[in-house]
Amino acid sequence: MSVFRTMPVEDILTRGEHSGLIRRLTGKDLIGFGIGIIIGTGVFTLAGIEAKDHAGPGVVLSFVIGGVVAALAALCYAELSSAVPTAGSAYTYGYATLGELFAWIIGWDLLLEFALGAAVVSRSWSGYVANLLGLPPEWFGEDAAVNVGAILIIAALTAVAVIGIRESSWVTNGLVIVKVAVCVLVVVAGLFFFNGAHLDPFIPPAQPAAETASPLEQPLVQVLLGMEQSMYGIGGVFTAAAIVFFAYTGFEALANLGEETKRPKRDLPVGLLGSLIVCTLLYVLVAIVLSAMVDYQQIDEGAPLAAAFQSVGQPWVAALISLGAVTGLTSVMMVELVTIGRIGFAMSRDGLLPPKLSQVHPKWGTPHRMTIGGAVVIMLLAGFIPISELADMVSIGALSGFVIVSLAVPVLRRTKPDLPRPFRVPLSPWLPVLSALACLYLMTNLDIITWLRFAAWLVLGLLIYFGYGYRHATLSKQSPKNAHD
Repeated sequence: MSVFRTMPVEDILTRGEHSGLIRRLTGKDLIGFGIGIIIGTGVFTLAGIEAKDHAGPGVVLSFVIGGVVAALAALCYAELSSAVPTAGSAYTYGYATLGELFAWIIGWDLLLEFALGAAVVSRSWSGYVANLLGLPPEWFGEDAAVNVGAILIIAALTAVAVIGIRESSWVTNGLVIVKVAVCVLVVVAGLFFFNGAHLDPFIPPAQPAAETASPLEQPLVQVLLGMEQSMYGIGGVFTAAAIVFFAYTGFEALANLGEETKRPKRDLPVGLLGSLIVCTLLYVLVAIVLSAMVDYQQIDEGAPLAAAFQSVGQPWVAALISLGAVTGLTSVMMVELVTIGRIGFAMSRDGLLPPKLSQVHPKWGTPHRMTIGGAVVIMLLAGFIPISELADMVSIGALSGFVIVSLAVPVLRRTKPDLPRPFRVPLSPWLPVLSALACLYLMTNLDIITWLRFAAWLVLGLLIYFGYGYRHATLSKQSPKNAHD
């Protein structure tokens, strides 16, 4: 049996109808989930950090570039999720098109993306709560030896995620309303303090990187082209785009809810594209306002938006922003926990992970074992590892997944031309190929240390696959005629 054996699409669809997961979500719920996971650290933290460190006011272009690449990938997700609504999203699409080994790699990458994403956000949440309520820094925030706040919020949200998908959507939708209102407040209030002088130059001239910068912190593309390590300029805009792509990651979580959506063939494309459009617009507007309010060299990296309004004598707006950050980050963690449960559920159901992880709770209808197991790992990461060591890994994990999803669209059209596709990517195969190339290019703008850590994660995943998954996979127990080589 080949490591490139594929899972028949018919089998995927049949199992989805008998998975035990309960169809409770509507298109509106999916848009809420999408906004819930997308708007978070990106708008409240990364916009300021990347403006100061890499792009200046050009961070606005970085968000536009990230949004365009995310939109290309979202179109591919929309076609695949409407044709093959499943709990595994990109993992399952890879299994049906490119083969088991690619499926394992993308599933392993998705677990990395959402686990690290939840850990990063929980630490940000802890810091904002400490700032808002005056809590002790030795238990909350980045200076804590053990970040108790991050651990507690993950534990609380895990309980909600295990109890039920409908309850999770109620919590998420409520939090979404609050944080979208805060984003609108930032844009409207910020217009009164708009200073066009802060936008000149819009893209600061490129300059050598700080002498303290490690060679491993240089973007891969600069190394490949033999360029001197630098910051700002067009290169800085693209480096910032690769990092703020973190802000767009998560919309693909919606594709994991195909088996819990009432009308997935219609609602999944609506949720994917609708939430991404809303979030991209808010990101760009907030980035413009922040860049015009504060000189990019003076931006506070800890709480950029709140500090910007404090600097212009509006502490009440700063307090509301901190509240919005807390609610925004809470909804991100909520959706990430739900997503990890569904990805692990799909991989376990296929035999690539232990079968107990795909057991569905008889009362709540959720993959409780995988959700709790993933939460334990997240709590360990969140409790002990700083944000700076985690964040870039989320972007590279997401982008690698988008490459495979983009390539899966033309492959599945060729292998399954008669498969019903309620939504079709226009200009295929050219647009999916463009999507894959754009994602690859953004990946090369991440630094070398991120690539080395990503390689180490892949090696660990391959050891698990060849040591366990390959031999226990469902397809390995079928006759060759039932598994496509």
